[in-house]
Amino acid sequence: MDRCVVLVDAGYLLGAAASLLAGEPTRSRINVDHVALIQALRERAQGDTQCALLRIYWFDGAPDRVPQPEHRRLRVMPRVTVRLGALTRSEGRWAQKGVDAAMHAELTELARNRACSDIVLVTGDGDLLPGLMSAKEHGVAVHLWAVQAADGDYNQSEDLVAEADERRVLDRAWITQAVHAKDLSGVCAPQSAPGPEIAAILSAPLPESAKNGAAPPSPGAATAPPAEHTTEGERDQGAAGKGAPGAEAAPSRSESHPGVPTPKDLAGLGRPAPSAVSAAAPAVQPAATLRWSSDRGWVDRAGSTGEAPEIAALPMLAQLTTAEQRWADREEDITAVSGDPFEVGQVFARRWTARLATPVHLQHLSREYPRIPHRIDGELLRYAARFGLLAHKDDQIDEHDRYAIRAGFWREVDSLTETDRAPASE
Repeated sequence: MDRCVVLVDAGYLLGAAASLLAGEPTRSRINVDHVALIQALRERAQGDTQCALLRIYWFDGAPDRVPQPEHRRLRVMPRVTVRLGALTRSEGRWAQKGVDAAMHAELTELARNRACSDIVLVTGDGDLLPGLMSAKEHGVAVHLWAVQAADGDYNQSEDLVAEADERRVLDRAWITQAVHAKDLSGVCAPQSAPGPEIAAILSAPLPESAKNGAAPPSPGAATAPPAEHTTEGERDQGAAGKGAPGAEAAPSRSESHPGVPTPKDLAGLGRPAPSAVSAAAPAVQPAATLRWSSDRGWVDRAGSTGEAPEIAALPMLAQLTTAEQRWADREEDITAVSGDPFEVGQVFARRWTARLATPVHLQHLSREYPRIPHRIDGELLRYAARFGLLAHKDDQIDEHDRYAIRAGFWREVDSLTETDRAPASE
């Protein structure tokens, strides 16, 4: 039967494309237009084989074999079937399991049932050699496609190349029809020096106690006098450091190695200081606060993070979303959201702000810049994880993607509040 089938090893195709365009085989370094890619594969297969396309099989790995958004978009396309293997960690790196076996099984089954006359393989793994030879024995012509190697050498098994009936190379011009390297020169690019906004935050003075790693003193509190048991030598050393003419005090550890501000320090910058507590006022023991509830399912840490009550009370997106909106959000995530970290942050912020009952919440949030309240920030990162940002990486979203996600969130909030973030002046 004069029909062709395309079997695509997505790990090979996209990994080799990333090496060619971005210099490293990391899929997070490229943007993929899956609609354009499938169309290009279809047209190329029909042109090379001179046969009508029966189907494109897309083989890929996913954590616990759970389809990622790109897989959900692919499997609703016409004449596309997605087959998923497992994505597991091996020696600190992610590795696909079961993808080669699934491709081998599909290849031999199609040939044995004479479902097509030509099979196009987009892979480089030599484990498919027995399946390729079996397909040839059943009278099927096997076309092997390679992605142009970044170093000009082969990126396929030599035995696989030798056994194929026809061989083609998907060059850079063909790849860039649907795949492009991410532009890292924009706002989310790692920079050798921090931008003006971040530099202004980092240059803001911190309390001496915060630099030394101690808890900051209460406003209005007096410095404690030296302890009575201080030795004479220590007193003499202190006098030499402070009162001796022409003598310079030896730099302390915090002066010679200035402390790096912690997220808590940065979150507190620019906030109004709490009112001074009268020394005569008796200390009030704080009331007990619920920190964990199996019914609520989250930790209420408003008191421990120093968040104002109006910030701690900001509603989460899940609380603002109806069942109908949740379904519409899912469809938009599958069909329209590419999964770029910056875009993910924008989409989350757009939904959250659009569903707020009052603009007062948005004003409270905007005053917290650059900090996102911890409950909303946690929900934002959990939403981002649905787009496969965890795949092929460590267990956590890396720092660059976190920065991009939060930058996208604030860009959307600023566009709604018409806020122009300028560097803080001295």
